[in-house]
Amino acid sequence: MVGGGQLARMTQQAAIALGIGFEVLAAGPLESAAQVVRQAVIGDHDDLDDLRRFAQRCDVITFDHEHVPTAFLRTLRDEGVVVRPAPEALENAQDKLVMRSTLTAAGIPGPLWSQVASADDVVAFAASAGWPVVLKTARGGYDGKGVTLVDDAAHAQRVLDAAAPGTRWLAEQKVPFVRELAVQVARSPHGQAAVYPVVQTTQIDGICREVIAPAPIDDDVALAAQDIALHVAQTLEVTGMLAVEMFQTAEGVLVNELAMRPHNSGHWSIDGAVTSQFEQHLRAVLDLPLGSTAALAPYTVMANVLGGDHPDMYKAYLHCMAHDPGLRIHMYGKDVRPGRKVGHVTVVGDDLEDLLERARHGAAYLTGDITE
Repeated sequence: MVGGGQLARMTQQAAIALGIGFEVLAAGPLESAAQVVRQAVIGDHDDLDDLRRFAQRCDVITFDHEHVPTAFLRTLRDEGVVVRPAPEALENAQDKLVMRSTLTAAGIPGPLWSQVASADDVVAFAASAGWPVVLKTARGGYDGKGVTLVDDAAHAQRVLDAAAPGTRWLAEQKVPFVRELAVQVARSPHGQAAVYPVVQTTQIDGICREVIAPAPIDDDVALAAQDIALHVAQTLEVTGMLAVEMFQTAEGVLVNELAMRPHNSGHWSIDGAVTSQFEQHLRAVLDLPLGSTAALAPYTVMANVLGGDHPDMYKAYLHCMAHDPGLRIHMYGKDVRPGRKVGHVTVVGDDLEDLLERARHGAAYLTGDITE
């Protein structure tokens, strides 16, 4: 797995149970996955020679992020390396303009959008989509980065002027959504697919803070969302896990963004599903039969733990574990910085309101937002 973050760290846990030799290409020895993976190769995913050196050790290459240059992946594949997902699929998660063009051509519903290069282009788009307008960089954005809500031409001009030269942009309609949803789909090289229950996500400042599985929505909405996610996976010929982030609107479900790897919105599956998204990703990229996606309880709630002003979160374990023995704590081995994802907590059961309170309490206590 190229990338040494928490997704690779949690994939390692699944690899242990399956008896799979698992290695990571990490930027440094203290990265989240490098701390726990026996064979952590230190290198730069932007360096073709480092990628080659790593690939020589592996039967299959996959990713815990979308930042590896597509041209490098094509070169590796031409040299005989098995790359999953394929560069052509992965590019749709790397480049939002590519994604929007592909999904629109396939008839997959999404917000109104347009490629823009100037404030005048944004104004022209707003004439049909309305203000405010969501401005996104085509590449490089995550956790709210590279996304700005602009109110008028002057605001758009300031955002465009502040960007690095050569930045490509798209403008999207600000969607009046009822809630945000996400669907995880696994797809193997021979075309087997498995879809997880639709989940509801809550974003604050562009960062996922909370996930409810399954989402409290009508069956017809859930089936429509799952059908769209499966359609996306088949259209793009994805191999591995695909996360499809969506908006539920009064008119239906719209695709927001994609990730071709395990995803924050699927962390609930470690404790709440028969097969976690991390095991499923390994099964898919190795072309093993896919596992059951069934939930183990009526509801699972996951809350992200963000860094706060208390760097030693270990001291909070005593309270959290004594207060709620059913709380599952997952920490990523990261230095604590305000606003940084450093872990998550999960609870499972049948009373959604109780689960929400317990997950929020655990995450807030670990962060230091509450002390009792």
